[in-house]
Amino acid sequence: MAIDPQDITGLVLAGGRGSRMGGVDKGLQNFQGMPLALHAVMRLGPQVGNLMVNANRNLAAYESMGVPVWPDATTDFPGPLAGFLAGLERCETGYLVTVPCDSPQFPADLVARLSAALQAEDADLAMAVTREADGTLQTHPVFCLMKAGLMESLVAFMAGGQRRIDRWTGQHRCAQVLFDREGDAAGFFNANTLDELRSLSR
Repeated sequence: MAIDPQDITGLVLAGGRGSRMGGVDKGLQNFQGMPLALHAVMRLGPQVGNLMVNANRNLAAYESMGVPVWPDATTDFPGPLAGFLAGLERCETGYLVTVPCDSPQFPADLVARLSAALQAEDADLAMAVTREADGTLQTHPVFCLMKAGLMESLVAFMAGGQRRIDRWTGQHRCAQVLFDREGDAAGFFNANTLDELRSLSR
């Protein structure tokens, strides 16, 4: 039986340093007339029951997007897993799905396909995977659907000083979901630099 979208909370990850963009707040950078994070909010919103943003700076600007905003518990920008934890701590549904703020064109059926695989494989998490031009598979761990019950595992993992996503997800049953339909791969392109953002806007 498919997961009801109302039982999934969406989390837009916008809590990074933006170091490869010169330290700017990446989620607030303009893309086609709107902040990057707002694109993610608007694209993810119809796919889930509830929505949140994880941000560590300019909280009022993110709050103006109309959804709750939660910072990391620590102030040293520890990475995406801290964003996962901020979302899990406040998730009131059975599942949490994460997307980064810098991939504004991710698939409109992202959550449906992740949830179908998670259910089919009786997994704890489901992650998006695309195929590179040379045929190799590229995992996109921040496009991740997870059971909310994984919070205790993540708390223990991070309490041990760990920060690597793949090390934590490797402890659990993870469904790898291949997104290989036409246009899928481009939807996972993330703008890490201002030049990449400009190329995405063309």
